[in-house]
Formats: sequence, C-alpha cells, structure tokens
Amino acid sequence: MSYQPHGQHLIAGERIGTEATWHSSPASGPAHAFSTGTPALVAQACAAAERAFWTFGHATRAERAALLHAIADAIEARGAEITDIGTRESGLPAARLEGERGRTTGQLRLFAEHILKGDYLDRRFDAALPDRQPPRPELRMMQRPIGPVAVFGASNFPLAFSVAGGDTAAALAAGCPVVVKGHSAHPGTGEIVADAIAEAVAGQGMDPGIFSLVQGGRRDVGEALVQDPRIRAVGFTGSLAGGRALFDLCARRPDPIPFFGELGSVNPMLLLPSAMAARGEAIAQGWAGSLSMGAGQFCTNPGIAVVIDGPEAEAFSATASAALGAVGPQVMLTDGIADAYRKGRDRVRGSAGVREVLTSVCDLRNATPYLYEVSGDDWLANHELGEEVFGPLGMIVRARDADQMLEIARALEGQLTCTLHLDEGDTALARQLMPVLERKAGRLLANGFPTGVEVCDAMVHGGPYPASTNFGATSVGTLSIRRFLRPVCYQNLPEALLPADLLG
Repeated sequence: MSYQPHGQHLIAGERIGTEATWHSSPASGPAHAFSTGTPALVAQACAAAERAFWTFGHATRAERAALLHAIADAIEARGAEITDIGTRESGLPAARLEGERGRTTGQLRLFAEHILKGDYLDRRFDAALPDRQPPRPELRMMQRPIGPVAVFGASNFPLAFSVAGGDTAAALAAGCPVVVKGHSAHPGTGEIVADAIAEAVAGQGMDPGIFSLVQGGRRDVGEALVQDPRIRAVGFTGSLAGGRALFDLCARRPDPIPFFGELGSVNPMLLLPSAMAARGEAIAQGWAGSLSMGAGQFCTNPGIAVVIDGPEAEAFSATASAALGAVGPQVMLTDGIADAYRKGRDRVRGSAGVREVLTSVCDLRNATPYLYEVSGDDWLANHELGEEVFGPLGMIVRARDADQMLEIARALEGQLTCTLHLDEGDTALARQLMPVLERKAGRLLANGFPTGVEVCDAMVHGGPYPASTNFGATSVGTLSIRRFLRPVCYQNLPEALLPADLLG
C-alpha cells in the first residue's frame, strides 16, 4: 500500500499548509513537497497546547491511559502505509520499520499501564501534629504535570524516537500536551503518525490542542519552539551541536526550562584479560555485528573497544577486521549523516598514532565499516578520539596494562553505556573499574552489547554530559515520565480541594 503525503502541518487537529515548501530527500522513490514551518505556526500550536492543558492536565489517569491505547491502535491500523513511506524515506528495511512500530505502540501501552498503577505519583502524607511545639500542619505531596512539552523528532528512529515516540508517550502519560517539531529526514512518516494521534484524540473527545506537528524546513522553527513561553520542557534526541544550541536557548530564556537532550555517545567496551584469553575472537565477532547494525546509526553503537596490548589484542583485531570486512554496503539515513560519517572518518584517520586496520567506502548514502587502532598513550593525548562518529566506525584502543586501562576509563566523557567483558579471573580489575564507570554512564553492561535498549521500568537511557544534558533523567523506560512532572505540596487543604489522585 503506497502512502502519498499531503505535506501539511497538523495544528490542534487541523491540517494547515503554507505557501513556502521544501522537498524531502528519500532513499528511494520520488521526493514530496512539504509545507515549511514558521514561528507563527509554532505560536499557534503552543497556544492550543496551553489551552488544552487546563483540561488534559486534570484528566483522570484512566482517560489518559485510554488515549494512549487509542493512539497505539490508530498507528497499528496504518501499519502497512507507515512501513511503505518509512522504508522509502529512511532506506531502512521493512523488518526494521515493523519492529520499530511494535516498539512504538508497545511503549504507548506500557505507559498506559504504568500510570494506571499510580506509583509514579510518588504520593506522600505527613499527618498533622497539633500537640507538637511548634505544631506541624497536615502535608500531602504528589507529582503533577508541568504543562506543554516540545518534542524534536530524531533522525535515526523514524517511529520510536519521533512523533509518537518515547518523549511524546511519556509527556501524554503525565498529562502534558505535546508540540512536535518533525524531522526533515522522514516527514511523510511523521505526518502519517501525527494523523493517527489526531484521530485518537478526536475519538476520545479530547481537546485537539493536546497534540500538534509542525514540519521542519527552517532552523527558526526549532528556535521559536524552545523559546515559546508556554513550553515548559523540551525532549530532544540528536547531535551534540544541535542539542547544545537548543539547550543554551532554553537556559537563556527569561524563565529557563529543562532541556532533556540525548546527544550521543561512543559507548566504550572494556575487554578484560581473562575474557580476552578465553573468548576474545567471539567477542570480536559480536562487536562487529553490533557496530555495523543499522549502518551503525544507533546512539548506543559501541564505537570503542579498549584492550590490553598483546597476542590476544592481535587476534581480536584480526577477527574484528574480517567480520567487518564481510559487511556489505548499507544505506545511511540522510545525505547529511553520510557526509558527517565521512568527515568523522577523516578526522580519525588523520590523527597522530592512528593506524587503519580496515579501509572502506562511503559513497553518497551507502556506507561500509571502517576499523582503526591506536595506542593508549595516543588516545589519551587526543581528546577528539573519544568523540562519537555516527556510523559503522570502530576503534581499538590498546592499553599498555591494567593501570592504563583504568586511566583510559577515567578520561572518558559522559556515556550512555559502558560495557565490561569479563570472566571470573577479571573480578579484581572489574571492581577497580566499576566506581569509575558508574560516574561515566547511565547503563553498565557485562558480557553483552549495548545496541538493544529495553523499554521497561529499570532502563536508563541517559548519562553525564555530553551523553545527555540531564544526568538524572532517562529518555527510555517508565522513569522517563519524571521529566514532565513536578512535585506539589498541599498544606492543610480541605479534601474538597485536593486532586482526586491524592485521595485515591
């Protein structure tokens, strides 16, 4: 079933076009014209969101849960069309789009069940102590939604981190209207998902201002969105440069607001000696598969492997090179991402002490892996070697010994993930590394690969800067709802004035 985009914005349930247009750049098939976003459209969407908050922010948990289920149903009903336009725009295979669609609807339903349980409200009660000196008043506390939220669609996940992705699901679950700035990499995919959300909102009889989509086309759209005084928080997944620019705008507002940016990571793996001796080649093969999955276009792509120099490191490098060399060309998501990959490659291979193990090609949007090696001394001397290259590029860092591996761990910037490959004989070294890695990453793994991010209660997808702009937050899992809530204390209020959730 071929989907033909209508190319308009969706503002509070209404399709709106503009005279100015821009054209998509799909991996295959014809380009389509889309209306160019404007600050005026952003203001219109934010005004509708603020209006809707006065009802949606006080909707029952059951009503919000029903909305989330209805959105999931509406997305599933458009499954074939979503796969069609998604594969054409992104170049991702149909199986990937179908799996990502299941993840998207699954996290919507997960949040529905999560808010029905009520634990996220963190309700607290301190009874009055009238006979104490001084007397203590009755105090109750719970979490309340913060207001309209801005969400920026991600380039590398057309569904799960975009229009109806985790940020939108968490904000709606909290009771916050959402204004999405669509990503220009997949505007048709964003459009059809937005239409599904609007249908669900209308079907539930809710204010259409709960959701709006403003398509891209100009930088001032994003700037206007984060600076609109009605927006109370921002969710963003994207590049460090783009995210930092928006973060700074949020901080410079007359009323600064939180910016929850997930900005990328090199996700280092540290391979300890006993594990390397026992199964180094198997780890190398697994690393090659993880590194090249989806053309390396995952924020949890493990770009660096730290090993202790010696024969095991030689075998690891040879095996990884052979496995990566067998990987065929893969289409990258956008021309811009492919260009950034080539520039990252040039930066790495032009650095002092870096040796090319596997050369490759990146022709237009088709990319195959690169593999490089560098000594621990040269890696420590060049901060840029610890920066992310978005794509299937791997680097093996050869430490002199365990002490230098610890030094390398201490020199890491903030990461989404850090992985230890270890056997029982590595326990002592692992214990030395753990306090360091806990300060570096939001998720620590043992004997695995970080590219799978489970949507569940315990997941943390975030980390110290520059992995994210808020180390206390996650953008995946039910804990992510906390970003769009704030605690309110109610002192000596009569029950007739208290929120129903506080009494239930």
